[in-house]
Amino acid sequence: MDSIPVTDSSPASSSATGSAQPKSPGAWPWIALLSGVAVVFVLELTIGVVRIPLRDVLAVLLGFDAEVERWHRIILDFRLPRTLTALTAGSALGVCGLLLQTTFRNPLADPWFLGLVHSARLGVALFVVISGSLGNTVLASLGLLSNLGLALSAGIGALGMTSLLLLLASRVGAVTLLLSGLMLGQVANGLISVVLHFTSEAQSRAFAQWNDGNFVHVGFAQWGLLASVVALGFGCTVVLTKPLNVLLLGENYARTLGIAVRRCRCAAVAVAAVLAGAVTAFCGPITFLGILSPHLARVLFRTADHRVLLPACALLGAGLAALADLVVHLPWSRHFLHLNAMLGLVGGPTVLLLLLRGYGAREDR
Repeated sequence: MDSIPVTDSSPASSSATGSAQPKSPGAWPWIALLSGVAVVFVLELTIGVVRIPLRDVLAVLLGFDAEVERWHRIILDFRLPRTLTALTAGSALGVCGLLLQTTFRNPLADPWFLGLVHSARLGVALFVVISGSLGNTVLASLGLLSNLGLALSAGIGALGMTSLLLLLASRVGAVTLLLSGLMLGQVANGLISVVLHFTSEAQSRAFAQWNDGNFVHVGFAQWGLLASVVALGFGCTVVLTKPLNVLLLGENYARTLGIAVRRCRCAAVAVAAVLAGAVTAFCGPITFLGILSPHLARVLFRTADHRVLLPACALLGAGLAALADLVVHLPWSRHFLHLNAMLGLVGGPTVLLLLLRGYGAREDR
């Protein structure tokens, strides 16, 4: 069990007969990913409605004064928290998608399929209605932009779904659990429509603003909490790396090697739920990063080894999230672009192409 051969690019298939260690992907993919994330990070801080020279950005980050005083506030109060949130949320969703795709041996598994996002949305919808019933002044005082009440309610909603999924995971198989999560998510989505039917126009706008999904309304205090939860989740994935690699060889083979399959599945679902719930709580529902990042990582590194894929998915998710946020905040004359719209335009065709070229070809054979 010290060496697990995992070389297939599919999350759902690999050979149990090989014995060689997976070949190293080399340094170039890592250099490209790290460089890409670094470039997007710099562009996020320099480009916007107000263009700030790179030397002034570096001066502010290093604690010196910028040429224009207001640039200091633009960078530290708006652009830096937004960029750090995008990087953190993107990396969390990338890892979350990989965990779910491996656990359920399904290339389409992501937080939306398990109902985690819809349950978080239901929590926010209930929060908006309850706070609104206390009076619009209460809703305003809680402050949508502060994200505190919304984050808490979304987290409670995701936690409720996580508890239910963990209970099911201890009793049913992977396929049944995936379908159960999908159905529970649709129930939650239906309840959202029922709840919003009884809201006022102001309450509906409050929900719609959060539901749109963005990294704008997270300050340093909220980002610190989000980053702490994500760091805890990443620490748990390190412990799960070897069991996840063994699961790629099949559940029966994993049991012969002493892996507690149900316990491993419960742990993976719990970590994925924590990551997805935290991101959804602070940033709203973010699409496609969870499903897109693992596929791109497998194509880029040509391996299914989680020792490689986990950090690769984190970097890819971070880079894609920050890049989409950069495009949305370019100095357009009219600001109608939305984060999820950009992710959908890129993610939808990309995932479809990867599925048709990879999984579809194998099914035809």
